[in-house]
Order: sequence, then structure tokens, then C-alpha cells
Amino acid sequence: MIRSLLIANRGEIACRIIRTARAMGIRTIAVYSDADATALHVRQADEAVHIGPSPAAESYLVGERIVAAAKQTGAEAIHPGYGFLSENADFAQSVLDSGLIWVGPRPESIRAMGLKDAAKKLMEDAGVPVTPGYLGEDQSPETLRAEADRIGYPVLIKAVAGGGGKGMRKVDNAQQFLEMLQSCQREAKASFGNMQVLLEKWITSPRHIEVQIFGDSHGNVLHLFERDCSLQRRHQKVIEEAPAPGMDEATREAICAAAVRAAKAVDYVGAGTVEFIADASDGLDAERIFFMEMNTRLQVEHPVTEEITGVDLVEWQLRVASGEELPRKQEELSINGHAIEARLYAEDPAKGFLPSTGRLDILQLPHGARVETGVAEGSEISPFYDPMIAKIVVHRHDRAEAVEAMETACRTVAAWPVKNNAWFLARLMRMPEYDAGTMTTGSINDHIDALTAAPAPSGGMIAAAAEAAFFDHVAWENSSRETGLMGFRLNAPRRAAASLTVEGERVDACIDIDLAQEWRDERIGREDFGNGIFAEDGATFALPAFRADGGGAASAHDGDILAPMPGKVIAVDVAEGDMVEAGQRLMVLEAMKMEHALTAPFSGTVAELAASEGAQVQVEALLARIESAEKVEN
Repeated sequence: MIRSLLIANRGEIACRIIRTARAMGIRTIAVYSDADATALHVRQADEAVHIGPSPAAESYLVGERIVAAAKQTGAEAIHPGYGFLSENADFAQSVLDSGLIWVGPRPESIRAMGLKDAAKKLMEDAGVPVTPGYLGEDQSPETLRAEADRIGYPVLIKAVAGGGGKGMRKVDNAQQFLEMLQSCQREAKASFGNMQVLLEKWITSPRHIEVQIFGDSHGNVLHLFERDCSLQRRHQKVIEEAPAPGMDEATREAICAAAVRAAKAVDYVGAGTVEFIADASDGLDAERIFFMEMNTRLQVEHPVTEEITGVDLVEWQLRVASGEELPRKQEELSINGHAIEARLYAEDPAKGFLPSTGRLDILQLPHGARVETGVAEGSEISPFYDPMIAKIVVHRHDRAEAVEAMETACRTVAAWPVKNNAWFLARLMRMPEYDAGTMTTGSINDHIDALTAAPAPSGGMIAAAAEAAFFDHVAWENSSRETGLMGFRLNAPRRAAASLTVEGERVDACIDIDLAQEWRDERIGREDFGNGIFAEDGATFALPAFRADGGGAASAHDGDILAPMPGKVIAVDVAEGDMVEAGQRLMVLEAMKMEHALTAPFSGTVAELAASEGAQVQVEALLARIESAEKVEN
């Protein structure tokens, strides 16, 4: 058995691996960048090694530093987690060449499945059904567009080296094709160093079904049933569950058998996931389920499989890497209950899911649920990495109970001042399609306006905030004064008034003093964190007492285009003096592993262009200024 393990990752997956390794008596070594010097995974590990500056390209993605850290600390093995170097065959080979144990599949298996076009051809040979599309070597725009026309719109452009929702674009018609192709290739080059793409027929009622497989070095391969990851945004998973709703035993047997064939075709060792796209226009049927790709690593959503099978997949990884056989046989595995996972991100759904950074002054995560996190109250959400705060996992007897438990869990989340998507996740649980188990990968987009409408504090919360502001003011003004006669009336309940600032506006509230004192500690569904910070139904609000001090900040000019977060300008589509239409794309900002298109707020002229392609910009930096057409005419 491995005795010492270096984890070549960060955040919640590093903490997750440390927990299992410690239970197995294995010494753990963390690595960290400048930004992660005080991170939770660093504090939890037995030892930690600094590997470079904050950008991942200068630290977590530098394989030589990872191997050197392992050698320096006497680690016997390296676990890559997911993301970063987890599916890098060259890095896996360098680990093995250094005499270390690689906790993952063989490098040749990673290579075989690393390029989506080659993997699809391999799967076809293995008898695994694949989606109709184009896998050719000719990557000229003319050929790709002609193939898209042949397949028929809509089509999906996918980077052959892609993953994690990166390098994917849906194209609805021929007129969009070249623009979408360029965007996809640009993102693919930046993310994977490979611009090659493939084309697939877009499935109109798609469900994303994946199968957890596991192999050992003794030739044993088995599956641990399926997961449904259909609730997605921009091809990135938001909610995952196991087993898949509506999956009958015959279809389950067919899809899981296909996944095992796929694993055997590449002599697979370790944990992996075979992903399928299902045409669910008439329910789930094995004849309408097609291979998409294989992820040669542990997946973010692995906890739901652990919950329904009772298996610790990280423990299995470590045992298999140590040369042991799989701990169980296929017939010894069964499904128990239903599990759901929600990804809690530092982002603002009401503002286009813009990532949010900063210090978590307040962080309340749910009780009664499994929580996987790499942060704690007081931690920093950095702009350098994926903005995940935590994964929330519930396991119940059946799906209905699990859905209810997840909604409750999400509603109890509170975070401040960093924005988060807990209220959005709670709303997903109430979507009719999700409740019925008939959701598709397009369901979120179909309901995006209702799902992302900014939450507002309820009347009950405003009343509670007003009460808090009133009593805090009394205590501040004269802590020794008795409150017994405040608001006294001969013929009515005692009342007082308080004014709050709600979304920048003054709101006046009347308080029943006697009821407020009686109920103040019995507010159900609301949390008072002090200093005017309140949480309700997964949303956190600042509701401070109104101060008529005459102060105020000037707002930005309506035509000012400001950077919504720190990032890099990767494309500029206009020049000074250009005429633009409302909604026209001006430039693209890359930040926190995502592209953000910045558009004209109204028709007019580019009066100033303050950013150039390749520029690194800070939050709220002026990038451009649009002068309205009306002003130009006047």
C-alpha cells in the first residue's frame, strides 16, 4: 500500500483526497501557489510545498515542479485530482519515469481517449454507438462548414482536446458557423493548445448520461452504474444525480455494458467516466444513446456514485494504484436510494453568472448534507482558479426526498460579500421538468429569465432587518435606557419606525415593538448575521439602516464599458470612431476560465477605446466608451 501521497491539485478535491488518505494511514503532501498559501488544503495536509506564482500556468500546471516537490518530500505517489494535469499523458509518463506511482490510468489510455475524434473512431471499432458527425483531418473553414451543412443544423462544434465544457459551440444556422468556429478554436487554443475540432449532430432533446467505470491492473473492469448530468449551463454541469431518472433496467444494462467495452478497448486502469448523449424525445432508450467522450480521471460529481453504492472511489484509486485488485465484483454492487449533487459557485446568476471574488467574511454551508469544500469562513475566492465554493450532496431513500432535501440545503446557504448561486440552485429544484425527471441539457436556458431574476428581500426579511436596525440604534444611542415605554400608546400596540437602505433606496418600515421583542429570536427561514447582513432562501442581502449623510458615489457614464472582473482582453472587434448597434459585441474578456462578451449598451459611436487585445485589466477598468447616436446627432 502507498504510504505517502502528493496531491497535485487544490481546493475541494485536494481536501477530499486528504480525508480518505488520512483514514487509510497515508501521509499527505499538498502543493500550493502564492494565492493558496493559507488555503484549507494546505492546512489539512501533513506537509505542503510552495510551487510558484498564483497563475495556474506558473504553478499547478508546471509538471516539473510537481515531480520535484514529490521527490523533495519523499512522496511515493502522485494523485492529480481532476482538472489541471489529471488528463495530461506526458505528465503521467514523467511521474512514472521518475520512479513514482501515478494514481490514474496508464498514459497510453489517456492518449487514446484524449482526442475526441480518435476516441470516437476507437469506440466505433469496439461496438460502442457514436453520435453522427465529422471527424476528418481537413480543418479548413470551408470543409468544416460544408460538413456542417451536410449534417444539418443545428450542429455542435467541439474541440478534439476539450473538456469541462470548454471549446464547445452550438451553431443554429449556416450564417453563424464561421463566427462560432473562430470563437471555439480560439478558446480551444488558449485552453488546450490544440485548435482542431470535430462536428456532431445536435440532439434536440438531449440528456447527458455518464457511467462510472473502474479497472485494475489484473484485467478486471466493472461499472458503478450511471449518473445524470443533464442540468447544464454553457455545457458545464450544475446539478448531477444518480441513478438517472427514467432509466429502466434494460437500458441501464445496455449503456453500462457499452461503457465497460469502451474501458476494455483502451486497457483501462483506475477510475474513469464514459459519457453518453441520449435523445430523450421519447424517454431513455439504448437505441438512442450515443458515446460522447471518456474522462480518464475522477469526476467532480463522483460523490453521488459513492452515496448510492457505498464505495469510496478515492480509496479504490489508491488501492488499484498500489497493485491491488478491485475490492468488489460486479455482482456485489447495487444501487441504494438516490443522490443529488449541486455545485455552489462564487458567481452572480442575476448578472450573467459573472464570477465573484474576494474574502468570504460570512460563509454558512448546510447541515444534514455532505459538503465537499476547499474554503472556510475567512478564505479568499481568487480570480486565478475555478470559482467553486463547495459541492452540496444529499442522499435519500428516493428521488422525491432527495430533491426536497437539496432544495432545503441550498436555501440555508449564506455567503457575504462574495456572491453565490445558492438561490439559483434552489430554484432549479422547483423546475417542473426537473421535478418530473424529464430535464434536458437545454432546460436551464429554456427558463433562464425566471431562474436568474434577481432575488429581492421579502417583506418578512425587511421587517426583521428594520427591527434589528431599530434595536441596534437604541442600544447604540443609549445602552442604559429602558425600552419599556418606547412607542407607548394608550389605545394601540407600541410602535416605532425604522428606515433601511434596500438596493440603494430608502425603505421605511413600521415596527410592532412588543411582537418584535417576542419573535426576534424565532425567525424561521431567515438568518441575521449582524451589521445589516441577512440571508433568506439561499440569497444574502445587505439591509443596513438608512443614513441621511448626504454622501453618495457618482455612477459610471451610461456608455462606459467597464471590466466586470480582472481578466485578459482576448479579442477586440471595434476601433475608435466605429458605429455600433445596441447589443453588438465590442470585445471579449477571458477571466476565471471563461469568455465574457462585452456588448454595446445602445447604438452609437465608439468614442474611446481604452483596451487592446492581450491587455490584462483590473475590475471596473474602463475598456471603451460608447457615445449614443442621439448625442452624436445633436
